[in-house]
Amino acid sequence: MTPVVSDHSGGAADGAPSARCHRPGRLLPGASLPALLFDFSEMNIPRSLAAACFIAAALPAIAGVADSASNANRLWYRSPAAQWVEALPVGNGRLGAMVFGGIHQERLQLNEDTLWGGGPYDPINPEALAALPEVRRLIAAGDYAAAQALTQQKLMARPMRQMPYQTVGDLMLTFAGADAVVDYRRELDLDTAVATTSYTSGTGPWAVRHVREVFASPVDQVIVVRVTAAQPGRRGVGGQVGFTLGVQSPQASGSRTEGDDVLILEGRNGGAEGIAGALKFQARVQVLAEGGSLRADGQQIHVSGARSALILIAAATSFRRYDDVSGDPAALNKVTLAAAAGKAYDQLLATHTAEHQRLFRRSALDLGHTPAADLPTDERVRRFAAGDDPSLAALYFHYGRYLLISSSRPGTQPANLQGIWNDSLTPPWESKYTININTEMNYWPAETTNLAECAEPLFGLIKDLSETGARMAKVNYGASGWVAHHNTDLWRATGPIDGAPWGMWPTGGAWLCTHLWEHYRFSGDREFLARAYPLMKGSAQFFLDTLVTEPKHGWLVTSPSLSPENPHHGDTSIVAGPTMDSQILRELFTACIASAEILGQDTDLRARLVAARDRLAPTQIGAQGQVQEWLEDWDATVPEPNHRHTSHLYGLFPGNQIDVRTTPALAAAARRSLELRGDDATGWAIGWRLNLWARLHDAERAYDILKLLLRPERTYPNLFDAHPPFQIDGNFGGTAGIAEMLVQSLAGEIEFLPALPAAWPTGSVRGLRARGGWEVDVVWREGKLVEATVRAVQGGTVSLRCGAATREVTLAAGEVARWDGR
Repeated sequence: MTPVVSDHSGGAADGAPSARCHRPGRLLPGASLPALLFDFSEMNIPRSLAAACFIAAALPAIAGVADSASNANRLWYRSPAAQWVEALPVGNGRLGAMVFGGIHQERLQLNEDTLWGGGPYDPINPEALAALPEVRRLIAAGDYAAAQALTQQKLMARPMRQMPYQTVGDLMLTFAGADAVVDYRRELDLDTAVATTSYTSGTGPWAVRHVREVFASPVDQVIVVRVTAAQPGRRGVGGQVGFTLGVQSPQASGSRTEGDDVLILEGRNGGAEGIAGALKFQARVQVLAEGGSLRADGQQIHVSGARSALILIAAATSFRRYDDVSGDPAALNKVTLAAAAGKAYDQLLATHTAEHQRLFRRSALDLGHTPAADLPTDERVRRFAAGDDPSLAALYFHYGRYLLISSSRPGTQPANLQGIWNDSLTPPWESKYTININTEMNYWPAETTNLAECAEPLFGLIKDLSETGARMAKVNYGASGWVAHHNTDLWRATGPIDGAPWGMWPTGGAWLCTHLWEHYRFSGDREFLARAYPLMKGSAQFFLDTLVTEPKHGWLVTSPSLSPENPHHGDTSIVAGPTMDSQILRELFTACIASAEILGQDTDLRARLVAARDRLAPTQIGAQGQVQEWLEDWDATVPEPNHRHTSHLYGLFPGNQIDVRTTPALAAAARRSLELRGDDATGWAIGWRLNLWARLHDAERAYDILKLLLRPERTYPNLFDAHPPFQIDGNFGGTAGIAEMLVQSLAGEIEFLPALPAAWPTGSVRGLRARGGWEVDVVWREGKLVEATVRAVQGGTVSLRCGAATREVTLAAGEVARWDGR
């Protein structure tokens, strides 16, 4: 039977059905969906209030409610967390806590997203500009080692390392008794964003059921803890709640009580790399007990004989923006706690849950249920390779979305290398923003899994970098526009750091700018584009000023640069024109050209960008049939052939320059590069490979990669990504890759089930987003499409594909098209 689709004119189209796809369906009217707007304007109000105002405005616009939560959306365990990577994360984008679920002692490790080391600083190197021509001459002469040595000596940032993200400290609840407990359960409900610990102590009618619930409210900007204890066998008997509340911190800080119900931890951050600490911080904790008594001793609060206790935690720093640390955290916390303390627990929970579900319930994935799904989560990770637990992949998908919602919301800082969860003053890689892959990967699921608002902090970061990076461009390069290298931090430093082999990569800001264009491609929001275009334009102007002519072919290339962190000879990475740079700049220039045309601006600049784009070095195929990583075909002799980065495949994913249908030769070369590189790597690198294999439409290889990610060596018991150590980017890369296996949208086309593995024979996904302003649901059974639904957010024309079958449809905003495979 030929595929048939009804459109406004009732016309039909011919085509051949594929193995997975039968016939497209009909168009139905539907409710229009609101566009998302992000405002870069600076507002002189506290960040916590700005976030709460955004939520208050958004809540009335919620349209539709998803299915109720089930065990499919829960992480659960039979014992308390013995180490940090077993604890369960809660967060509201600004505040985070890791909940350990102890019996005798509960530990809540606390974070606030602006508590970093150091203070405002300028990493300019005044010697860089004078040395730049000689570095370029050495590179052009092929003396890469000498160029790298001179880069290390003259071009690197001062200081050469950036500031660390840091912990606030721990809130400790110490309980008496409960020597023998039964029915212990520790869980995190992803649908409600509540972590719960429960167990029973004692026996018979004297048995006491203990329950602790923890959540981080994005509405009230506090972390909420409720402690209850009841005797089911003796109804009406209360007063079972008793504990001692204290704080501890590795920061230079002190604690005190205020009255009998408030506990305060306050101090100053520390310096790092010669940059003095400039931040004041405070955590303020209030206890509200139902019955019983509260007593403070100056350092701790003692609760006894209460029916229940409610603990509210507020935290803040003096950070206002990267160049302003004049805030008053104590005043902010008092206002925040006063507002929250006036609400009942049920009200705090209800508004928190509604706001979380406004985002979380937009999308859902069901891959079926097997008995393995009823096991504790840590046991499921250990067993996943056995192949009988498809719903663990669905849980991992949901968890990635949960983590993004919890670590990145409008008004907060972006998710860093550890999201917002970190228990150290000196975390690995400073837990900062590594923008040669990791920060970008954090936001790969934002658009596709229907969490576009969660990318707003990233857009704010880009705006800040356009300001600090303008000075870097002028002083270090003598260029206009702005530049950022491979890392940044709270203070928006943009210089090359860590050492020349890793840090001398000028394309980090350009890669970030592609997220601005992607948001426009998904949303069609012209107002957003008008704000984003100057940022993209500034990045492009830097490269128009700094690209050099490669003498052999006359190509325009970056110099100095490198293919992120991958040496080409010995320990030497410095080079001109790595493949990744040309691919990123091709997309940046294309985005700027299209944006200027849409907005009716910059005719002359458009012409310059077109001319420069045409001269960028092409993506080349080497002697092994692989995509070359550099201008020269060095891939066969590199010192690290299985390197974690797959930078030269940017054009395949997240870019759109390599495609199995439109550029089959390059797609085959990308496949060969992946085969040569190998499948196993660090957690985030496996996540990147998952997306790359999905783009190549190799379902079984993609699933094999996912199995590598979902094993104990790469996934901790709490499902955090094990780099090792923990980095959150692998979680987000895995979530994005699962979405990419089910729906892809490139070149004006939405493709259903492009990389569906045999391990997922039956399932459904709801609420994925596609470029062009579309929302997509897909149902399949026995490996074949049952139904796909496409809802128009903006309206327009799009081609739908499943296998070889295609059909073009035109929808107005709010209309729906269905592809019926039955």
